[in-house]
Amino acid sequence: QVQLVESGGGLVQPEGSLRLSCVASGSIISVAAMGWYRQAPGKQRKLVATITRTGSTNYADSVKGRFTISRDNAKNTVYLQMNSLKPEDTAVYYCNARVLNEQRLWYDYWGQGTQVTVSS
Repeated sequence: QVQLVESGGGLVQPEGSLRLSCVASGSIISVAAMGWYRQAPGKQRKLVATITRTGSTNYADSVKGRFTISRDNAKNTVYLQMNSLKPEDTAVYYCNARVLNEQRLWYDYWGQGTQVTVSS
């Protein structure tokens, strides 16, 4: 079993900041790419940012310059620093990780999601 647990969501005012964390645990041999996705009410889940094991990053255009993704490979943890938040950033944020599990299969795992609400 592999679990991804997010934390750090909440209510923040426009132009504020939040830092999300996601820890992967369980029957893990290795973790490749990790990332953050978000889903606003009534909309499809969309990519926010991804990071490879070696640190290469990719961002959605809507968050470039405001959000920063990073990871700690020793802790199987990925972070998302969100600055200059806007109301349109309001969504449930999901962590994703490609994991080599004990069955020696690569599989994409998802966290349960954490709510981020940007409102005055």
